[in-house]
Amino acid sequence: MTDLSSILDLKLNKSHKRPTAIIVEGKLPRMIEAVSLLVRYIKPVFLASEEEIREVIGAKLGHCDPTRLDFAIQESAFVDLKKNDELIDELARAYLELPDGTRRADYFDSARRLVSEASIFGIMAVREGHADMVIGGLADHPAGFIEPAAAILGEATMSKAVLFQENAEEHIFPKGLIVFGDIALNTYTNADILGRIAAQTSVALRDIITEKELPEIRTGIVLPSHESRLDVVAAKATDAARGILSHLSDDDPRYKSISIVGGVRADEILKANETTISDYNALICPNAEIGDMMMNLYSGLFPKASRVELLLGIGSRCIDLGDNCRMEDIVLSVKAALARFPAEWQHTPKDTFFRNYRILVINPGSTSTKIAIFEGDRELFTEELNHSSEELEPFKGKNITEQHEFRKEIVLKAIEKHGFSIDDLDAISARGGLIKPIPHGTYLVNEKMKKDLAIGVNGQHASNLGGLIAAELVMGSGKPAFIVDPVVVDEVPIRAKITGLKEIRRKVISHALNQIATAKRYAEENGTFYEYLNLIVAHMGGGISIGAHKKGRYIDVNNALNGEGPFTPERTGSLPTGQLIELCFSGKYSHKELKQLNKGKGGLINLLGTADFREITNRVINGDQEAKDVLEALIYQISKNITALIPAFDGEAVDRILLTGGMSRSNMLCEGIRKSLSALDCGVTVYPGENEMVALAGGALRVLRGKEEALEYAPEN
Repeated sequence: MTDLSSILDLKLNKSHKRPTAIIVEGKLPRMIEAVSLLVRYIKPVFLASEEEIREVIGAKLGHCDPTRLDFAIQESAFVDLKKNDELIDELARAYLELPDGTRRADYFDSARRLVSEASIFGIMAVREGHADMVIGGLADHPAGFIEPAAAILGEATMSKAVLFQENAEEHIFPKGLIVFGDIALNTYTNADILGRIAAQTSVALRDIITEKELPEIRTGIVLPSHESRLDVVAAKATDAARGILSHLSDDDPRYKSISIVGGVRADEILKANETTISDYNALICPNAEIGDMMMNLYSGLFPKASRVELLLGIGSRCIDLGDNCRMEDIVLSVKAALARFPAEWQHTPKDTFFRNYRILVINPGSTSTKIAIFEGDRELFTEELNHSSEELEPFKGKNITEQHEFRKEIVLKAIEKHGFSIDDLDAISARGGLIKPIPHGTYLVNEKMKKDLAIGVNGQHASNLGGLIAAELVMGSGKPAFIVDPVVVDEVPIRAKITGLKEIRRKVISHALNQIATAKRYAEENGTFYEYLNLIVAHMGGGISIGAHKKGRYIDVNNALNGEGPFTPERTGSLPTGQLIELCFSGKYSHKELKQLNKGKGGLINLLGTADFREITNRVINGDQEAKDVLEALIYQISKNITALIPAFDGEAVDRILLTGGMSRSNMLCEGIRKSLSALDCGVTVYPGENEMVALAGGALRVLRGKEEALEYAPEN
């Protein structure tokens, strides 16, 4: 039997869209619980205060996961309609501009009273671009929600449908799925309207369920058991629906899998175990009596069936929930609406409820500077500014931070080319450099940090330029400059630093930015907090760092920069100490050559002559035994270093292993690691790529939105 929830999750996880959704009946316990399961996919706006929602949680939702509820609260906005005079005035004026016959008020005071009602407020907020969808109907009478929504947001032909999924081993309809179309929303129906409803119901089902899961959709129009005038209407409606689908199929071939079969007698449906009806996926009801009969029949046959409420002819802007919807049905209905969300949607037109702060991100490399501007979670542009050898020649032999003025001017010209100035920004977030060891977090660039970056207190590296450039760009503007999780993040206890030689203590240098960002992303996608999880993250790129994250602390990681851990595309990784000592004093290599072998000419370059992992996997596929042996060794070393971190959690279970970095794009590598770790009682999730720009923007955004506090760089404390 088809698992509708899994199908919807799979589709939504690929889209990464999070529209703003107004929750009209936010104080209903089942709605709050549903929102806690939907916050990954929507930005909820409760038309109630946070205190009121917390009171309901305390009184009615003791059976729910408190962490998930807390996370939903953090991710939501709260609107007290009694304290939002400015927005209500704006919506009241917009309401008065509605066409005659649509609005129910002609004067400002009466319009203001109307939009002060939760349902009308939500509907108008969507119409005016403050939100993308409104969710209601659980308690409101149709006249208080769906009727004004249809009038204000709807198109020429609207209909209500309910999709059922049978929760039984034996089912009547294909895959246990059936949608009943036009459940008594329309009081008048003719052939043209009925044809459009049949087409839009079938299209909605195809938008939700893929051809792989449901190869063909067969749609019938329900007729009385005896011949009547509806027979003629149904025949004409069938032709109209076929014409609509033929036109739609020209743009989207998926709709060619829909067949409008024609009329089907109600008595055939009542004999629910016969094959004539088991072929149907959609049944369109031409009047309220037939609609009520179908719904009552099916609800009686399958009282535990999952149901999805579909409001058609209004896009995905409104979700009308029946008063008998269970919490699980609310979740499915919202997911189904999101699955039909317009492909071209990018962001909420107005950032009234969730401020879209504009952030410039700066990520300096040795011969380039990568920049991007984000508006909230959305990347407006990104560009890599390459610096030629001629441009860098004047800085040869000098500290890399001498380049900060030169690079600052290039960054300034680049953002101006894209139509932006510093005045257009809310903050700048830069990659952190080799400063003194600090805990993880987002730090304001202060004078102490600038001094340490300028002198290279912990070494010379291009990332030292980030904070210096950011600080100079915002100078005098009052805007903040941040760095986020630099490579020197150190929360490692002394037990993990002590070695068997007094003169040597392990240093902590790693891909902290991507490690922590990946861990937080996993937490957010699972409705919880970084501080509540035990995770092992393997960043697999030019360097490989494998870190233990214990409930919000980054407590152990190999020093990939200096050669610890697995070998990598360009680095040797940890080597047998005795053999390494012999090699160092063999006279075969100079000090400089050994340093280059450790980082730059070791690893895959030394073993196979290339650092291109795609080339190596192709060699494996083509039967190259040497490449296969090296790949298996790499998989083994990464897996071994992951399992070596289990003691870091002091006996606590590991919740998840996360693979990230450029090499995690290789399915061959990731599946090999997954197989090697299958004995562990936790799964593996892959986040391909390094995502540094997103991570830098995210760190600043969390501070600007009040989810985290900006930290002060004061390493002596």
